[in-house]
Amino acid sequence: MKFIDEAHIKLKAGSGGHGCIAFLREKFRAKGGPCGGDGGRGGHIIFKVNNQLTTLQDISYLKHYKAERGQHGSGKNMHGKNGKDLTIEVPAGTIIKNSETKQIIADLTNPDDKIVIAKGGNGGFGNARFKTKTHNAPRIANDGMKGEEIDVDLELKLIADVGLVGFPNAGKSTFISKVSNAKPKIADYPFTTLTPNLGIVNYEEYKSFVIADIPGLIEGASLGKGLGIKFLKHIERTKALVFMIDISSENIDDEYQTLLRELANHSKELMKKPKVLFITKSDIFQESNHANIDEPKDIESVIISSVTGYNVKESIQEIKKILEL
Repeated sequence: MKFIDEAHIKLKAGSGGHGCIAFLREKFRAKGGPCGGDGGRGGHIIFKVNNQLTTLQDISYLKHYKAERGQHGSGKNMHGKNGKDLTIEVPAGTIIKNSETKQIIADLTNPDDKIVIAKGGNGGFGNARFKTKTHNAPRIANDGMKGEEIDVDLELKLIADVGLVGFPNAGKSTFISKVSNAKPKIADYPFTTLTPNLGIVNYEEYKSFVIADIPGLIEGASLGKGLGIKFLKHIERTKALVFMIDISSENIDDEYQTLLRELANHSKELMKKPKVLFITKSDIFQESNHANIDEPKDIESVIISSVTGYNVKESIQEIKKILEL
C-alpha cells in the first residue's frame, strides 16, 4: 500500500427534508385538521479512528464526500427518515484542519476517537406543528435546513513510542526488521527507506513498544533538503528518540551534533525527549577495536550489529530505560 500522509477533501453534510403541508381527508371528516409531518435530519459526516489503517491513501482518491439528505415529511403526520450518516475512517494520528483558516478542528490520536465534522441540516416542520387555537388550518411548513459544507486538510502524524533518527544507510531499517514485525526494504545504498515504517517490539511478557523508522536525514533536512523534511513530523509524537550512526563514520560526534541541530531546527520540543545512541554495523570491525571508537560524551551509547545480533538485546533494554524516564 502506498504511504500517503496528506489529503485535501470537500465535505457536504445532508440537507434536512422539507416539512409537509397536508390535511386529514377521511369519511365523515371532510375538513380534517393539519397532518403534515416533519422532514428528517440530514446525515452528518463523521471521522472515526480505525486502528487497522496506517495511511490516508484511500481517502486521497475521493475528493468529495456527501452525506444523505433527510426524507421529506408526508401526510398523516408521517415524519421523514433521517439521512444516513457518512463515516470516514482514518488512522490514529490524523489531524483535521479547516482548509480556509488552517485551524485544527480535531486531532484523532486515541483508538476510539470519533467526531462529527459536518452536521446535517435539521428537517423542516410540517403544518401540523403550526396549528393553534386560532389557526386550525395552517398552510405553512418549513423547508429543511442545508447541511454544513467545509473543505478540510488531513495530515497524518504517526504515533509511535520510539523514533529512529539517522543519516541514510545508517542501519535503521535493518535494526527495525530484526527487533520487530516490520519488513522494510533493505539495501546497501542511501535512501532505501522512502516511507516511514512502524514495528512492534515485544521485550517482556505482555510488554511492547512501537518503533518508527523514518527516511534518513541529511544536513539541511529541516530546511527542505533531501527526503527527511517530509517525514520529520512523524517523530513529533514519539516518547523517546534513538540516534543511529554507522561505526565507520569519520566523526561520530560530529554526525550526532548535526542530527541534533536538524531536530532542533524542526522543533525545539524534540530536544526534550529522552535519547540514546546506537553505533551500528559493529561487525565491520573486530570487537577488540570497539574501545577505540570515539563515542559522544553527552549521550548514552551502545555499539551494536543488527546483522550478527551483537548487543541487540542490550539495545532493547536501553530503549526500555529511556521510555521509563
